[in-house]
Amino acid sequence: MMNQRLDGQVAVVTGASKGLGKQMAKALAEAGATVALVARSGELLEGVRAEILTRGGKAHAFVGDVSVEADVASLTGEVRRQAGVPDILINNAGINIRKPLHEYTLEEWRRVMSTNVDGPFLCTRAFVPGMMEKKFGRIINMASTMAHVSLPHRAAYSGSKFAVLGITKALALELAPYNITANAISPGPFATELNRVLLEDPVKLVDFNAKIPLGRWGKLEEIGALAVFLSSEASGFITGTDIVIDGGWTAQ
Repeated sequence: MMNQRLDGQVAVVTGASKGLGKQMAKALAEAGATVALVARSGELLEGVRAEILTRGGKAHAFVGDVSVEADVASLTGEVRRQAGVPDILINNAGINIRKPLHEYTLEEWRRVMSTNVDGPFLCTRAFVPGMMEKKFGRIINMASTMAHVSLPHRAAYSGSKFAVLGITKALALELAPYNITANAISPGPFATELNRVLLEDPVKLVDFNAKIPLGRWGKLEEIGALAVFLSSEASGFITGTDIVIDGGWTAQ
């Protein structure tokens, strides 16, 4: 069985203060990686860092907004100084504003795009040179089932995640000569803060659950296991693709 340990590697996880980002960061730390936690909330980040340290893992917290070029430039230097040159980058930070497209303001549209699309661009641009020097790297961009199918009031979110898929494919081709892989993960229904609106509506929730072939929401541990696999030696021949983890939702 090929190695899925990440000992001695440095992993950057954006949006690591909660939800899927937090779970993936914890999973990578348990696999032996030193994790650089990135998010806008310092207080929440410190909580995740403390949890990882308590379990015997290694983690550093870095406060910053991935959609702000100056913030990314600053955290790039700090990550290198405190944790080392990253081997793994998980572009997870994302937001969603649910409303009809014709009710969107341009500022709201740009806010979704700046976090979900500009963020992965800025972080990848910042950390890829170090991976190129090492001749090794793993980039994981978080897309969504909403990049494959959609729902009402998801135009900005679906559009941003569809862009992430295109970026991932181009990156895979650009970086293959440097032994750097680039893949996307498209999560379906997981019980995170991003889905709170749905989780708190009993009527919509019953209808939504009935449409999941496996009949349940994803377990957070399952997304963590996938992130570890795609970060490890075992996934070395997988690049330029998207792994959908949705209980069968998009197979219909």
